[in-house]
Amino acid sequence: MERPRKYIHDAQGFVRDYTAGLNVRDLKRLFGEDASKAYRVLSRDQDLPSTEDDDFTGFLRKIKIVFLGIARKLSPARRLIFTIAVVATVLGLLGGKEFTWGAEGTSISVGTGSFYLIAAIIGFAFLFTMELVDRIRVRDELEVARQLQADLLPQSAPIVPGYSFAHSYRTANEVGGDYYDISILPDGRIAVVIGDASGHGIAAGLLMAIANATLKTAVEVDPAPDKVAQLLNSTLYRTGDRRAFMTLFYALLEPDTGSLQYVCAGHPFPLVVRPGVEVTELGTGALPLGMRPHLELAVQRTALGPGEAVVLFTDGLAEALNSQENAFGFSRLEQLVRDGGRAGHLHDSVVRAFKAHVGERAIADDVTLLVISRATGSETDRRPTV
Repeated sequence: MERPRKYIHDAQGFVRDYTAGLNVRDLKRLFGEDASKAYRVLSRDQDLPSTEDDDFTGFLRKIKIVFLGIARKLSPARRLIFTIAVVATVLGLLGGKEFTWGAEGTSISVGTGSFYLIAAIIGFAFLFTMELVDRIRVRDELEVARQLQADLLPQSAPIVPGYSFAHSYRTANEVGGDYYDISILPDGRIAVVIGDASGHGIAAGLLMAIANATLKTAVEVDPAPDKVAQLLNSTLYRTGDRRAFMTLFYALLEPDTGSLQYVCAGHPFPLVVRPGVEVTELGTGALPLGMRPHLELAVQRTALGPGEAVVLFTDGLAEALNSQENAFGFSRLEQLVRDGGRAGHLHDSVVRAFKAHVGERAIADDVTLLVISRATGSETDRRPTV
């Protein structure tokens, strides 16, 4: 009796470990959102019909689209194995049947179905293993890239008497294109930057890394907003790819006076929160950096008084959709921060509302939120970064 019990116990442990983390939500996403994304990826290089066919004809057409989509994404050698496996599957399902051909009633045997089915299973298993290994290698490389990118972003908020900072960053893919930084300059001023590189994934991440290196150098040479923006614009323009551009909001904050000098290049306007006063926006319309060799960027000024705050964000925050395809919205963001408060309070309020809005739906764009507030008195808010 001990041995059967051991087998049962081991089997239960295997099932428990094998299904660890599995839930109904993930299954729904797999057969719903993930399946739709897979179909769009497989069909994006094919000519799709302008109108939908009837149910059966449309079903056969989609099978064809999926088959061709998979085949075209494979290397020539793997494509051959995939085709052989598909043919073997069909022959296996038809195996053992006889068909008559011609007036003489000639009988033709397709062959034993089991042999073809076994060959098909081996072929598909081999392809699955090869593709899985490739995915693991890419995942490992992306994890290294993700960690390197995370090291470029602020690890903690600076401690500045009379000010508080809170920030967060969430990527849509393993590697994102959003960028932000808070640096204390030797003269005591604070350089604040937030940007959004074009595209998604690796391409946006590479552009973000270029921007990071350029911005660090530009701030050391001359931290003036117009000088920093022009140097970054020249660097991005010289990449030679017109799709390589980046929105930017860059500001210099003088802690003693609260003076804020800034430029805005195609970035969503940050919000200035003054309790008891209408929320206002910082910035004027301008092209993103990297689209032209020279940009006319207006350097503007404002002041952050005691009890006031500035909320900086990327468009992934306001444009995030929920399950009903409704965007989070700029107006909702304004409502959430209207009453003011310290940076941590404002940040957490927005993040809670954002998480409730998107729910379990995967975000389509990177989301960055950075909040800076000035204390009402001389006390220092040492709240850690979020």
